[in-house]
Amino acid sequence: MVVVDGDAGLRGILTRHDILFRVTLQQLDLQTPLALVMSTPVHCLDSDDRLQDAALPMARYGVRHVPVLRAGRVVNIVSERDLFALQRLSIRELSEGLRAAPDALALQPLAARIRQFAGQLLVQGVQARQLTEITSRLNDLLCTRLVELTAARRGLDLARVCWLSFGSEGRGEQTVATDQDNGIAFDSSTPNQYRCAWLALGVEVNAELDACGYPLCRGGVRAGNAACCLSLAEWQARFAHWVEQGAPEDLLKASIHFDLRALCGNAALLRPLRDWLATRPVAMPRFIKQMADNALQRTPPLTWRGALATREEGGHAWLDLKLQGTALFVDAARLYALAHGRSAVGTRGRFEAAAPCLGVRPQEGQAWITAFKFLRMLRLQAQLGLHGAGASAPNTIDVQALNDIDRRMLKEAMRTARNLQQRIALDYRR
Repeated sequence: MVVVDGDAGLRGILTRHDILFRVTLQQLDLQTPLALVMSTPVHCLDSDDRLQDAALPMARYGVRHVPVLRAGRVVNIVSERDLFALQRLSIRELSEGLRAAPDALALQPLAARIRQFAGQLLVQGVQARQLTEITSRLNDLLCTRLVELTAARRGLDLARVCWLSFGSEGRGEQTVATDQDNGIAFDSSTPNQYRCAWLALGVEVNAELDACGYPLCRGGVRAGNAACCLSLAEWQARFAHWVEQGAPEDLLKASIHFDLRALCGNAALLRPLRDWLATRPVAMPRFIKQMADNALQRTPPLTWRGALATREEGGHAWLDLKLQGTALFVDAARLYALAHGRSAVGTRGRFEAAAPCLGVRPQEGQAWITAFKFLRMLRLQAQLGLHGAGASAPNTIDVQALNDIDRRMLKEAMRTARNLQQRIALDYRR
């Protein structure tokens, strides 16, 4: 209840919390004037403000209700419960909308809402790990629905196939600006008899995902490519070639495939391949050495003095946070997970699983995770228009636009990446 006083306007606010702690528990006389128990001063908003403006005073002052004014008069009130309910409603509405979409066309505006929702979560202070997990989960639902709709229209039985996710999608680390990396594994002893049908499914789903804002992979890692539409036996033979005979350049191109996850269809079909990947690479020192060499192909953008090495252009200091940042940690985590037979796919999970095997101090392993998390957050900010280079280079950030603390943290994250690469060199280049 808001308390007003004639022309003086809003004087205070009385909530259930006030009644409980200032009246009931204090056994205060119910004839006590409101002015003695109400909360004051009152933090208010204008009717033109946004919901994020309501979240700030709630977090800063610990209040649960914020009155809304128009021309100085109270016209509404926003509660903490309202904000949480709206956030849950957005996730639930998006999830239900994706699952119930009647056709591919209906999924296009929902895909735009996923990206818009990610921006809202970032503004609200949601951390990189939770934000990418939510984004990846919603993207999973969209892709799954597209596969289901397309398979049903074509009369295909998804129990005989598994739709695969690779790369960031396979790791569950998709950001806002992401392409599609996928494939198909089907169960057949005569693959050429059925490949055309599954390949047509992949081509159509790839095109619909592209229309939804998920561009085709430039490297051709997509289900509509015959090289990524294989029987289970063919997939295992392909991985076996990479592990046992592949040249370094082959592994550099193929590394994305080792971030493998079953998205929809019959996930049980993939179990033998996953079991093989958890045991075979460990027994192949040559393969692990090649993976280590690949992980050291790119180095952190640091000068010999330890300063950030950026691309200077037009008064800006540009840095690619993917190729020169997060990818360094992704490659290192993949290497150590495969080298020690760990089945985790996400970068954080791989570091957590591999660190005890490496005998590193807990603080060192946690530093890898913290640096990776910070770089992911900066990437998300760049993709959502904060200090970034724009849609043409969504992972590029202007270091000069960062505040002093973020610049220092960016430098420390790169130094952590350099230390991690030095460990890889000591482990596999001696």
